[in-house]
Amino acid sequence: MATANMKAVKRRIKSVESTKQITKAMQLVASSKLRRAKEKAEGARPFFNTLYETMCDLSNDRALQSLFLSPQFRKTNLLIVIAGDRGLAGGFNHNVLKLAQSRCDEIIANGNKVKILAIGKKSIEYFEKRGYDVLMKLSGIFDNMSDDTLAEISSMIMTKMKMQEIGSVELIYTTFVSTLNQEPMSIKVLPIETLTNNTSSAKGVTVYEPSVEELFESLIPKYLSGIVYSAVVDSYAAELAARRNAMENATDNADEMISKLSLMYNRARQAQITQELTEIMSGSLRNE
Repeated sequence: MATANMKAVKRRIKSVESTKQITKAMQLVASSKLRRAKEKAEGARPFFNTLYETMCDLSNDRALQSLFLSPQFRKTNLLIVIAGDRGLAGGFNHNVLKLAQSRCDEIIANGNKVKILAIGKKSIEYFEKRGYDVLMKLSGIFDNMSDDTLAEISSMIMTKMKMQEIGSVELIYTTFVSTLNQEPMSIKVLPIETLTNNTSSAKGVTVYEPSVEELFESLIPKYLSGIVYSAVVDSYAAELAARRNAMENATDNADEMISKLSLMYNRARQAQITQELTEIMSGSLRNE
């Protein structure tokens, strides 16, 4: 019985060691990719902040009239939901999809409809299984988000709004706060009815040529592309950080489990040796 128990423990130790090698490798891969992803996310922020401030200045012009500023026809909401392509990232996917589902429930409870633009395999699978109207599905784009993809997204959104098929756009993703902290968040993208900037009032009156309307309309595609790109690279950095932390914890747990199993194995081995010595001594005494 002791021998069988020792074999089972030894097999378990080998299994955990194999799992540890996988989690350690995934931790190292995530760590190596995280540095580059952080740089890309931080590099995108100055461009978006400048673009956002420009849109703030334009939207504060009282003479400006645009479909993308109007709150009318708000019965259908488009949610851009960004999750990961893979799992094994702790609560990364669960937390952002939970926030998205909560927002969907809130919109539906108010008598409105929901359409989804799903980015990431986990986001696509989640909303398809639940029967949501998914207008666009994008996966495998986190390593290299092309300009064509961004243009396709912004063009689709603008067309749907002009055709009054959607009335508002919200973005739900996970922002990279730090290596140990990633937070899911929701932001309103369109219409830009609540866009404000505290520094705008301090500036003088700006005259735009040929007109503020034309400039505003020409910047909408760049605004949409910029905010989606910024969210994608930010979410990817958060995903890598979450995966690194999850795999580090898994590796530590594997070490702890191996230590406990090794202790069990040594105790079982010691018990077997003690039993064999006892049997030898008993046999020796009987022979005397």
